[in-house]
Amino acid sequence: MAEASFAQPAPAPQQALSPPPSQLSSAPAIAPSPQAAVQGAAADAATAPSDSVSRSLKSTTVALRELSPWSMFLSADIVVKAVMIGLAFASLVTWTIFIAKMIELSLVTRRLRDGLGQISDARSLAEAQLALGASRTALSSLLAAAMREARLSAGISSDAGIKERATSRFAEIVRAEARRIRLGMGLLATIGATSPFIGLFGTVWGIMNSFIGISKSQTTNLAVVAPGIAEALLATAIGLVAAIPAVIIYNHFARMTKGYLELVGRSSGAAGRLLSRDLDRTHVSSIRAASSRAAE
Repeated sequence: MAEASFAQPAPAPQQALSPPPSQLSSAPAIAPSPQAAVQGAAADAATAPSDSVSRSLKSTTVALRELSPWSMFLSADIVVKAVMIGLAFASLVTWTIFIAKMIELSLVTRRLRDGLGQISDARSLAEAQLALGASRTALSSLLAAAMREARLSAGISSDAGIKERATSRFAEIVRAEARRIRLGMGLLATIGATSPFIGLFGTVWGIMNSFIGISKSQTTNLAVVAPGIAEALLATAIGLVAAIPAVIIYNHFARMTKGYLELVGRSSGAAGRLLSRDLDRTHVSSIRAASSRAAE
């Protein structure tokens, strides 16, 4: 009995060694090998700089696209803002003077030219004043000065003295008219001469701010450097916008003023000739009256 019991083999636990299908499906995934983990970390480290570079390029592009004259003005330093506002005001003054002087010079030149045409056939100062009527021009002032000098010099036989005094009055009127017509042109010359240098001052200040930004940020990134340079270039542009029209307008008005003063000189000559005729006519009439009394 004992031998029979030992000779009987034990049943093999095959079913216990093989797990059920449910346990196989819920088993955890096999961990990757150390070599694969090292390769994945290297790939992530290689792609990280490229992603950061692309993000910085995108942010720089967005910042550059947001630059506009108004935004550059708002972000500018207080000194650069003052320069821009001053240059913009100078440009406004330039165009205001241009409109006002253009209207004034056109009107006075046309009136003076028409007045010279009206007195071209006049034989005396009184007739010339009657032809002009109530027009207030340099020609009417010259005729009035000639009439006044002739009236104040009544009874004086020296025609040369009367003409000399009348010429002195004419010169004063011409100088006053030249000062009046040139009013505002000195301001144009000042704007045209100083605006580029004022804009250059804003340029230097903006570039200085750019260098300060570089030193503070310890980087030469375009997003840090571009705003200061843009402010500097904007100040330069506004300075040129104020200076170039001022110089052109000044030269244009200088030519127009020269033509108008030539007409004033012609008016002075016309008034002098009419005064000379009146003096000669007075002497002739007095000589005729004296001869007629002698004949009687």
